[in-house]
Amino acid sequence: MITREEIANVLDHPVYDGDGNKIGDAKHVFFDDMTGRPEWVSVKTGMFGSNESFVPIRDASLVQDHIEVPYRKDQVKDAPNVDVDAGGHLSETEEHRLYDYYGINWDSVLSEAERTDDGRWAAGTGTAGAAGAAGAAGTAGTTGYQDAPERTGMRDDAMTRSEEQMHVGVERRESGRARLRKYVVTEEVQQTVPVSHEEVRVEREPITDANRDAALSGPEISEDEHEVTLHEERPVVDTETVPVERVRMTTEEHTENETVRGQVRKERIEAETEATTDDDTRRGRT
Repeated sequence: MITREEIANVLDHPVYDGDGNKIGDAKHVFFDDMTGRPEWVSVKTGMFGSNESFVPIRDASLVQDHIEVPYRKDQVKDAPNVDVDAGGHLSETEEHRLYDYYGINWDSVLSEAERTDDGRWAAGTGTAGAAGAAGAAGTAGTTGYQDAPERTGMRDDAMTRSEEQMHVGVERRESGRARLRKYVVTEEVQQTVPVSHEEVRVEREPITDANRDAALSGPEISEDEHEVTLHEERPVVDTETVPVERVRMTTEEHTENETVRGQVRKERIEAETEATTDDDTRRGRT
């Protein structure tokens, strides 16, 4: 059980479940109005602490720099919603609903509330005492704890002023996907290549002593043919697949500043003075 003296080590400290999972941060501790013992702790859960859930602190323990409660993380996060700012107290209905949710016997709570810390019976037992205990857990605004009266009837005259602080974090999420896709396109290409061909050229030479015998070797008058084969070059196209480059995708991180705006509440404390004279009563505020 968390004692009254350990409250300073509870507020704004992490709260873990029995499996070592962080539930959130402790923001308020609610005391039993009759016994003055810590009864509930509210835990900021969700993204940026947007939700506040109640969890019993009676079976909690302070371990180094955090609190451990015997309830699962999802069970605490799904606890019934309670308006923390509704007068700084839990109503009997709200507290009864929370006890039922966590499986805590309501009659045993009333029995414990009827006793003080040293085992003596408290004043106002029976039905009236039970009613006081039923709606007992409370907190002074957002101070984080209730200035509950001690058994001796004395109370601290100091008032605690608190304020909310905005804590901004970041979450990493998927913003899109990129992929490499290979596909085939056909392009028209043009290349100039020299080609050659043969053409017929008729050459005539006069009869000389050197070629006279060849000229007179045939008949004097006859018909004859002589054939020559012509050649030409034509372009021949062939393709060859060759690797030209390697392509891969990488990611690089760019950091930019983004302004986040929110609302925080602050407590203000004012002192009022009242002066009484024989004629009238004067009030002042500082």
